[in-house]
Amino acid sequence: MDASPSPSSSSSPSTLKKVGSERSEVSTMSGLLGLGGGGGGGEDQRGSSTFEYFGWVYHLGVNSIGHEYCHLRFLFIRGKYVEMYKRDPHENPGIKPIRRGVVGPTLMLEEVGRRKVYYGDVYVLRFFNRLDESKKGEIACATAGEAQKWLEAFDQAKQQAEFELTRGGSARNKLNMETELNLDVHRPRVRRYASGLKKLIRIGQGPETLLCQSSSLGANASTDGYFERDINDAIEAYEWKCVRTINGVRIFEDVANSESGKGVIVKAVAVIDASADTAFEVLLNLGRHQRYEWDMLTGDLELLDSYDGHLDVVYGTFDPRYLTRWHSKRDFIFSRQWFCGQDGTYTILHFPAVHKKKPPRSGYRRTKINPSTWEIRNLNTSMGSNTPRCLVTQMLEINSAGWCRWKKNHCSKFEKSVPYALLCQVGGLKEYIGANPALKFESSTTVIQSKLSEVSVSNAEFEESEVKDEFYDAMSADSSSSDEELDNKDSKLNLALKRTSAADANKELDSEVAPVMIDPSQFRGSLRNGKDEADTNCWTCPSGTGFMIRGKNYLKDNSKVMGGDPLLKLIAVDWFKVDKSLDRIALHPRSLLQSQAGKKLPFVLVINLQVPAKPNYSLALYYASDRPAKPGSLFAQFVDGSDIFRDARFKLIPSIVEGYWMVKRAVGTKACLLGKAVTCKYFRQDNFLEIDVDIGSSSVARSVIGLVLGYVTSIVVDLAILIEAKEEAELPEYILGTVRLNRLKLDSAVRLEV
Repeated sequence: MDASPSPSSSSSPSTLKKVGSERSEVSTMSGLLGLGGGGGGGEDQRGSSTFEYFGWVYHLGVNSIGHEYCHLRFLFIRGKYVEMYKRDPHENPGIKPIRRGVVGPTLMLEEVGRRKVYYGDVYVLRFFNRLDESKKGEIACATAGEAQKWLEAFDQAKQQAEFELTRGGSARNKLNMETELNLDVHRPRVRRYASGLKKLIRIGQGPETLLCQSSSLGANASTDGYFERDINDAIEAYEWKCVRTINGVRIFEDVANSESGKGVIVKAVAVIDASADTAFEVLLNLGRHQRYEWDMLTGDLELLDSYDGHLDVVYGTFDPRYLTRWHSKRDFIFSRQWFCGQDGTYTILHFPAVHKKKPPRSGYRRTKINPSTWEIRNLNTSMGSNTPRCLVTQMLEINSAGWCRWKKNHCSKFEKSVPYALLCQVGGLKEYIGANPALKFESSTTVIQSKLSEVSVSNAEFEESEVKDEFYDAMSADSSSSDEELDNKDSKLNLALKRTSAADANKELDSEVAPVMIDPSQFRGSLRNGKDEADTNCWTCPSGTGFMIRGKNYLKDNSKVMGGDPLLKLIAVDWFKVDKSLDRIALHPRSLLQSQAGKKLPFVLVINLQVPAKPNYSLALYYASDRPAKPGSLFAQFVDGSDIFRDARFKLIPSIVEGYWMVKRAVGTKACLLGKAVTCKYFRQDNFLEIDVDIGSSSVARSVIGLVLGYVTSIVVDLAILIEAKEEAELPEYILGTVRLNRLKLDSAVRLEV
C-alpha cells in the first residue's frame, strides 16, 4: 500500500496535470476555492445539517515527468470539506486522505463531455476558479448521470459553506471570500437548504464497475426530483398530431408548419423502462454488436473525430436490402452534438456532414442522412414500482411529398425508406432495453440512510486538524511512484394559463419614491430598435406572455402561469465586436451609462452576453427602472446581495420564435440558471448592476452558440430574464425584462476599442 502524504506534505503547492489533449498542460491548482483556515473552535459540523457525498471517480492528469495518468480515487464531500482517498474509508477504518481541502464560493465546475481514456469512455468534469482560471483540475465519471450528480454534490457543498458563514463563528473556520460579499440577508434561505439532512449519498458502484466497464450502462434506480412535465418555460409554436402508432411507438406530425413547403417535421415517441442515463449511453455507443440488436439501419458506425467532449463525427455504411429492391451499398457521414440540461434531459443533434478522412468510396453511394434530434428525459416511477422510466423522442425532417403519400396510403413506399427506418430506431431501442433487464435495474447510484457517526473519519477529527490545503490539491497528483499505475413529489405540473399582474412585479420597487419619467429617445445603442416584426437586424421588446413562470402556488402544485409585463424597461442594446471578452462594459466611454441621461436613471441592469467567436462579440442589454428597488425585496437582495445568491437565482428563458427547427432543439425552451451553467461576474456601482455572462466558459454553451451563429441571420430569438423564486413569500415570479433579437447580422457589430 502506498504511504499517504503527511499533513505537512499535503499542504505543499501542487500542480494540475491535464489529460486528453495533444500537448500536456500543467497549471498550478493552489488557491482555487478560497483558503480554509482549518477547524477547531468554530461552528460544529456534526449536526444534522451536514451533507455527505462519496463515491469513486477517476482523477486525470500528467505527472511530474510528463506521463498521463488516470487514477481511481474515492472522493468524499463532507459539508464544505473535500477528501480524496486511495481506498474506501468505510471499508478501511483509520485510512488517511491523500488530499483534502475546502470548497469555496469561487469554485466553478464544467461538464466538458465524453473523452476516451485508455480503453474506455468517461465523462469529465473540469474544476476552475472563476477569479483565476489558471487554477484548474479534472475528474471523470463512468456515466453522464454520475457526472451530473457530482455537479449537484459540489453545488450543495457551496451552499453548506454559505450557510456556515451566515452562522458566524471564529474567523479561522470561515472561508476566504471576497470582501464585498454579505450573506447575512440570505440566512433564512440557506438554513432551509441545510436543515435536517442526515443522508449519505453514494455516487458510483466502486472500482470493479469503473475498471471493467468505463461506459457502464447502469440505470439510476432513483428518480426523485423528476416530474413528468409536458410544457416548457417558453411557449412553442409546434402543434403535434399523432398519425400512427406502431408497436407502442407513437409517430407525430407537426401540423402547425405542414404547409410551409420546407419539409415536414415528424417525431416518434416512446416510454422506455430505463433511466435517461441508460438510454443515452445505448444511443451513444457505436459498438457494432450492440447496435445490431436494435438499429436496423446504422449498425456499422465508425468514429472519425471528436471535439470538445460534446461533438463528434461518425462514418457509417448500410445495405438497404430490406428497404429497396436495389442492393447497392450506401455510406454516410454525420456529426453528433449532445448535452445535458439542468433538469437532467439529454439532447442529441444529428447533422449530415463531410470529412476529409472519408472521401467518396468505390462501390458505395454516398447518402445524406436526414437531420434529426433525440431528447431523453426521466419520468416518475409508477406507484409501487422501482423501475425507472424515461421518455425518448426522436425528431426528424423529411420530404413532404413522400410523407403525405404515406399518410394517405398505409402501403406506400415510405415504409421502405431511410426516414422510416430512422423513426423505427425508437421502437428498436425500446425493445432492446426491455429484453435486457440488467440495463433496467442495475443502479449506478445508491442512496442510503445512515448516521453520521458511522463514517470512519469523523467531522470532529477533520475540523480539529489544520486544513491548509485547498481543494485544488485534491485534484492534483501525489508524488508517489504509483502514479504510473491504476489503483485497484409525485405530482403533475398544472398549467394555469393566467398571467402575473403588474402589481406582482411593481411590489419590488420602492413605492415611497416618486417615479422618474424614462424617455427612450434619450438613449441609443449600436443596435437599432426595430419598427415592426418584419424589420431585420434590430431588437424589439416583446411582452412576457410567451414565457411560463412560477405561479403563486408553485411550491404546492408546481403550477406555472404566463408571464406579465416586465418589471424593467429595455432602453437600448449594444452589439459590439471585440478582440477579447470585455468585462465592465458599463464603464466604457461609449456606454450609455456614461452619458448624463444614463447617470440620472434610478437604476439600470446591464446584461453583457459575451459571445465566443472570431472575433468575439458582446451583446449588452440595458434595462432601466423608474424607481430604486424596495428595501428587503427579492429584487433588492439580488441587486445588493452576494455573488452566491445571484448565481443561484439569475435565470434566463430562451425561445427561438422563428428559425431552423434544429436550432430550436439545440437552444431549447427550458429556463437556465446562468450562474450554474457558465461563469457570471457581477459588478455593482453607482446606479447600476452589470452581469458579465461568459458564454465561452462552458463547452456546451460554446457548442450551442456556434450553431446559433451559423443561422443567426435567419432566426428570431426571444429572451426573458428573471430572478428565480424559491420561497413562498417570493411567489409569484415576475419577469425582469425581455428582448427579441430579429435576424442579426454579424458584420453589423460595431468595433469597440478597449
